[in-house]
Amino acid sequence: MIDQKLLEILVCPETHQPLRPAPPELIERLNQAVAANRLTMRGGQAVERRLDGGLLRADEKVLYPIIDGIPVMLADESIALEQLP
Repeated sequence: MIDQKLLEILVCPETHQPLRPAPPELIERLNQAVAANRLTMRGGQAVERRLDGGLLRADEKVLYPIIDGIPVMLADESIALEQLP
């Protein structure tokens, strides 16, 4: 997972809200949506790979995915959680 020191300095690049690791249940729901081809990034592209994890913004509206152990901190590649049922 993400080193605690790194987690303390990472913030949302848009709003500067703090981030925290997403709970496993949320990652599982997101990966189910990926498998069903129902999940897109905020930039409009389909999410095609399973997520290893994610960093959840404090308002719980946006998730920054972790892929191959690396947090993807680009706004266009973040995931709006309003897509989940």
